Amino acid sequence: MRKAADDIIALYERHAEDYARDRGRSLMEREWLAAFREAASPNGPILDLGCGCGEPIAQHLIEAGHALTGVDSSASLVALCRKRFPNGDWRVADMRRLDLGRRFGGILAWDSFFHLPPADQRAMFAVFRDHAAPGAALMFTSGPSAGEVVGEYRGDPLYHASLDRTEYEGLLAGHGFRVLRHLADDPSCGGHTVWLARFEN
Repeated sequence: MRKAADDIIALYERHAEDYARDRGRSLMEREWLAAFREAASPNGPILDLGCGCGEPIAQHLIEAGHALTGVDSSASLVALCRKRFPNGDWRVADMRRLDLGRRFGGILAWDSFFHLPPADQRAMFAVFRDHAAPGAALMFTSGPSAGEVVGEYRGDPLYHASLDRTEYEGLLAGHGFRVLRHLADDPSCGGHTVWLARFEN
């Protein structure tokens, strides 16, 4: 498990071009993104943690009028974002050590946060808090229950982890976020388990 968890950054760097081709463009996340935008500051800046290749989610938010800062640990994926969307603010960084010195109206960690081991996920809530403007929306995906799972992507082990619902609720509340909506295994969104919260401190 630990080896697979430690390899996540290198895996996405090795397979950046593959991932950019494999990533669907159908935007099955559209309903959740609409709720996220409604909860966020109107047309406010958005921080996309684990932005990948920038399509389709970052593209959708940029086209909706948001100034977007995209962060990913893969330099190759960030290079694709810069090529596709040259007016965006794209950063190569590990979300766990992020300190941008500014706050955002929305923070998104879609299909990225759940690659972190449990201890790192717990620590991320301070990062979320420190980058959230008053009233900011936070949306992330997790697993439906606590545990660690190793899947596979193009022959390499692909690590995922999740805390349980009660712990996520406690971490959100403890860092000033109120849960607006939560759904496990959403059938309309490819089985994603989604959290949407607002920063109220």
